[in-house]
Amino acid sequence: MFEMPKQGLYAITPDGKTAGNILKFTEAVLKGGASVVQYRDKGLNDETDLASKLLTLCHAYHVPLIINDNVELAENMGADGVHLGKDDDSILNARQRLGESAIIGVSCYNSIERAIEAQKQGANYVAFGRFFTSNSKPLAAPAEISTLTAAKNVLTLPIVAIGGILPENGATLLSAGADLLAVIGGLDTENSELSAQTFMALFSSNAH
Repeated sequence: MFEMPKQGLYAITPDGKTAGNILKFTEAVLKGGASVVQYRDKGLNDETDLASKLLTLCHAYHVPLIINDNVELAENMGADGVHLGKDDDSILNARQRLGESAIIGVSCYNSIERAIEAQKQGANYVAFGRFFTSNSKPLAAPAEISTLTAAKNVLTLPIVAIGGILPENGATLLSAGADLLAVIGGLDTENSELSAQTFMALFSSNAH
């Protein structure tokens, strides 16, 4: 199992694609320097086969694969971890099923309290957002950029920002305290590898 990176691009697979397109997208963002990949597509019937191929691909680039929401899938195919929203499994149960070395991430929306509680319960990273208008999460409640700064002051875990992030606005979130930028639409472009490289450039110019 791979550890959660301390910073970098957190690439999330886009919804509504064929398995072949998801693999092609993932390889492109890995070539572009993505630090971690989350498999999030909810429209495919046979997730295990695709997820296993994604895991092999990610590990070839020494990058962890995290499964969105689905602890059972993560357990069955030996993923590096799972990402949990407020309606998903508990951190404790996910840890018991996936083991001590698994990466467990938690959506905290705009709540510092939820993030502190997640850290106490043994999460490996927390995610805040959405920060900007997002096509993939149009109904998600907005988060304030000041939340990132407040979180940075009280947490020791890596902090992920998500929601409508583009190369043009990502630096603002890094300056405010985000360690990783989680991106879906901003990478689902004609040249996903180049898009990933553009995001990665933000980290070298915003070292903190």
